[in-house]
Amino acid sequence: MRIAFYAPLKSPNHPVASGDRQMARTLVKALEHAGHSVELASELRFYLREPVPKSFDALKIEAREEAARLKKLWDRDGKPDLWFCYHPYYKAPDLIGPELASAFAIPCVTAEASYSRRRNAGLWADTQALVARAVEQAALNICFTQRDRQGLTDAIPDAALGMLSPFIDTSAFGEMPARGCPTRLVTVAMMRPGDKVESYRMLAQALGPIGHLPWTISVVGDGPARDEVKAQFAGLPADRIVWLGAIEPAAVADVLYSGGIYVWPGYGEAYGVAYLEAQAAGLPVVAQAIAGVPEVVRDGQTGFLTPPGDVAAFASALERLLTRNDERTIMAAEARRFILEERSLGVAAGRLAELLAKIPVS
Repeated sequence: MRIAFYAPLKSPNHPVASGDRQMARTLVKALEHAGHSVELASELRFYLREPVPKSFDALKIEAREEAARLKKLWDRDGKPDLWFCYHPYYKAPDLIGPELASAFAIPCVTAEASYSRRRNAGLWADTQALVARAVEQAALNICFTQRDRQGLTDAIPDAALGMLSPFIDTSAFGEMPARGCPTRLVTVAMMRPGDKVESYRMLAQALGPIGHLPWTISVVGDGPARDEVKAQFAGLPADRIVWLGAIEPAAVADVLYSGGIYVWPGYGEAYGVAYLEAQAAGLPVVAQAIAGVPEVVRDGQTGFLTPPGDVAAFASALERLLTRNDERTIMAAEARRFILEERSLGVAAGRLAELLAKIPVS
């Protein structure tokens, strides 16, 4: 099948690394692995950072122009079999695909679409209405988490839904090297205001009470809130913290392999690609049972998920893994098995093939 792929929030070719860009790239790989031909339909970024009507109007004009460009292209070269939109939500609706799909009589598919009634205020109500219409029109909406599925079900009861568990390309996590330092903690996250800063703050607070243990931590990440993040750790011994800054995605695996436990509270995480990568490297995870994190970490098996906002419980979970070597070793092995056997590119490609095979194409 010839698939036109579009990610309004962030193109797979966007220069700034993020979990969203990584999943867009991995989805394309999975679709190709399933035997489909995938073309990037557009790199137009339709992202409305704040609910400003003038900005929205300007983006709508760009979207109309992009749709017109694609229409001419398809009239000349032939239409694709299917439009595939990754991650449409209230700040990044798809204003290109639904119109083109109707004009050319091709089916639409969304992946990781989301809808939250609490956003229905002001301009966000208008953008959510666009998401809802696209979801309703789609031949299939692929949900990565039960949380997103429930949100779509509540808002659009007749939407066609299917499930695909979050996954990664595990090729960078092939042969297991010699085990890293079991007391070295690792975290990988951007440093930006909002949920990321809140997660860093909680992590710093949790490390304080376990200062009597011989942990060190490697922090991968950078961003506009760098100074604010580092200030949160000012009360901790500086020689225990290694600030690695932003590194190439290909180098992340080596950092993970050097550690023993992956730590990240995960406020606001849709699910967290970094958790999947950490487990693929054989690191048990300590995170919060929040948002979509329980979809990628098995509490008590591949790590510990603590109650949201409970710093003491988070610190206790860290202490447990730092002091119980046998339990940590068992969890590490199960974490790696879980990802390599259940959340790999190959497994996802098979599931995508099943889902897309049910969609009639002309």
